[in-house]
Amino acid sequence: MVATGFGVDSRHKSHGFLLVVNQGDKSMSVVDASTNGVVATIDEAQTTMHGHEVAASPDGRIAFMPIYGSSGVGSPGLDGSEMLVIDLPTRKIVAHVDFGHGVRPHCAVYEPARRLLYVTTELDQTVSIIDPNTFKIVGTVPTGQAQSHMLAISSDGRRGYVSNVGPGTVSVLDLDTRKVVTVIPISRATQRIAISRDDQWVFASDATSPRMAVIRTATNSVSKWIELPGLGYGSATTRDGKKLLVAIPSKDLVAVIDIASMQVERTIMVAKSPQELLVRPDGKYAYVSSSAAKKISVIDLKQYKTTSSIDVGNYPDGLAWAN
Repeated sequence: MVATGFGVDSRHKSHGFLLVVNQGDKSMSVVDASTNGVVATIDEAQTTMHGHEVAASPDGRIAFMPIYGSSGVGSPGLDGSEMLVIDLPTRKIVAHVDFGHGVRPHCAVYEPARRLLYVTTELDQTVSIIDPNTFKIVGTVPTGQAQSHMLAISSDGRRGYVSNVGPGTVSVLDLDTRKVVTVIPISRATQRIAISRDDQWVFASDATSPRMAVIRTATNSVSKWIELPGLGYGSATTRDGKKLLVAIPSKDLVAVIDIASMQVERTIMVAKSPQELLVRPDGKYAYVSSSAAKKISVIDLKQYKTTSSIDVGNYPDGLAWAN
């Protein structure tokens, strides 16, 4: 087979590539979505630390992987201080973004409206702003809270929403003025965050109780709670904006929430210990990383059931899409 681009045979057209961060192997799997096969495994070149999350440029040529450290959020360990820049066609690390000191960089989000990359930098209680063309840090936004772990950004690029794990809060950021707008209490601890397609709602999983906070963005306040079948973790909205998918690690399932009614309407069994979800740009499938199974579950969003799985590395977690 003659390989081109990311290793796809020129005789068929790929539907894109799924990027999977394998925490346990300190590597990233590149999955061809047209075959659900791993076409490359990229070594992070780390000995003691590892990445948790990854983002890709809109053209699908560059991946950005923050190196978080040697442990999990709130746990003692080595503190990462860099982000890897990976050229996807050649599958090589081509640059490093140096934060200057240990900051535990975690969640990277490429914001297309302003063509900037935002990265949560936990130990500085900030979100760092990176120019994705020069790989230079061009600014920061304070979060006002510790353990600022995950980030969601509004479609116009003007608002950021950060889940602060240990404090159990969500920081609302003005990305124009680079200031904190407000801090919203959620629970004793909160994990992961997602925003609705119309920017009206932000969803944050309560890490202490099987429920999800629904934040009304117009008022920056918790409007309601959605009861879940277990503690929620990663979440993602479907492309039509009608559903929210929530991973339930303890039950090995994904809950499907109808956003109009704000209720769980069904559940889908997936591989053991689901972590993160990604909905494909065409809206046909969702991918779920399952850390304990070393697999990615593939959910058909027309049938709302798991139709296949993909073998990847050890402790798969963060997901990104590369066109």
